[in-house]
Amino acid sequence: MSLAMIDAREWQNLFDLETGQKRADDSPIVSMVSQVLDNNPYPGDIDEKANQWVSKTALDLIERYDPGLVCLSYVQQFFANRYFDHPKPEKHRMFCAAMTEALQFIETSGYTPVIVGTGGMVPLQGDIDLSGLDGLAISSNWSARYCGVHSPSSADMVFLKSLKSKGLIERIISKEEWINLFASVQTDLDRAEDEGLMPDFLVVSTQGFAFKTMGTTLRKPVNVPENNFKIPVYTPLGRIEDLRQIKSLIRSNLGHHKIALILVEGVGQEYFPGNSFLCGNGPGWFCNEPGDAFYLTLSTGKYQPFAYPAGYRYFDQDVENIRFPFSGYMTNIPENTLALDHAGKSIAVGNRSIFMHMVFGVDIAVECFARNLFNQGCMAVIHNKDK
Repeated sequence: MSLAMIDAREWQNLFDLETGQKRADDSPIVSMVSQVLDNNPYPGDIDEKANQWVSKTALDLIERYDPGLVCLSYVQQFFANRYFDHPKPEKHRMFCAAMTEALQFIETSGYTPVIVGTGGMVPLQGDIDLSGLDGLAISSNWSARYCGVHSPSSADMVFLKSLKSKGLIERIISKEEWINLFASVQTDLDRAEDEGLMPDFLVVSTQGFAFKTMGTTLRKPVNVPENNFKIPVYTPLGRIEDLRQIKSLIRSNLGHHKIALILVEGVGQEYFPGNSFLCGNGPGWFCNEPGDAFYLTLSTGKYQPFAYPAGYRYFDQDVENIRFPFSGYMTNIPENTLALDHAGKSIAVGNRSIFMHMVFGVDIAVECFARNLFNQGCMAVIHNKDK
């Protein structure tokens, strides 16, 4: 049973991660994690000290738990620039500060780095409003490039093609074409149990545009991710060509290195050290945006197009007794993740909620407990108490 501990500064409560039911546990590791949360209150997603919180919390856990694998995400600069407009010098300063924080953590901790950027950002050029279709268009607040369209009418298809002719849409992909793209580059593709959740068509925006649909009703972005078909990597452990190779690179070196996997979101190669390199971030026309597809591909070493596909009918999975109520739209703990079957100790810390405790398979994860930039404290998840 995995335990979730929520710290709202004035109180802490312990829950079963899967059911959300309250639990009591006075084991030493639970007490240790409780002290870490008490010592490290979360300042907020866009606060200048949010990335420093990641480093400080991770170093606190390292001192108490001594893990061989550390997974970190520094995301303050991504949140701050996605939803707020800043002068170019200020943007530059934020991205430099994020990379400086990551490198400072490596210097302080002594861990061997694998630093991965999700790629740069560009200003929003405009919205693509698909809310008036006869069929159902679904995108996400965290996606700009992809939108799923379910049961489109012939008039819908004419409208979509007109947007393509105007340069707002890059391509319109059928479900079959989408699946075949991934199957052509990954023969052992994990097929979805219910492909009916996937949209009939995937609509791909031109760089700089974002969709306005069901699921995008929250904050309007100011900047969106570039089409990052290549992403920057910095590590002394060797070169890789593809995002999927990061898992094997790390696992093959854990026997003789303490390794820190560090993700810096919204950061392109111009902010990386000079001896960094680029690796592939998706097949063909598909590139991973910062989000579940990126994190799952990195952690499992495989493309996961069926896990939470862009534009899928997530509401069809709603049930009265929802599983993993603290894990957003994620409904199960993924298999074959980076640290899930690793015999050594592992932790994850980040200001990217949900992914830290669900995607890496670590023993202990600490993350911001924030939704849509509203700070509600922080959360720790203990998956393994026996190491």
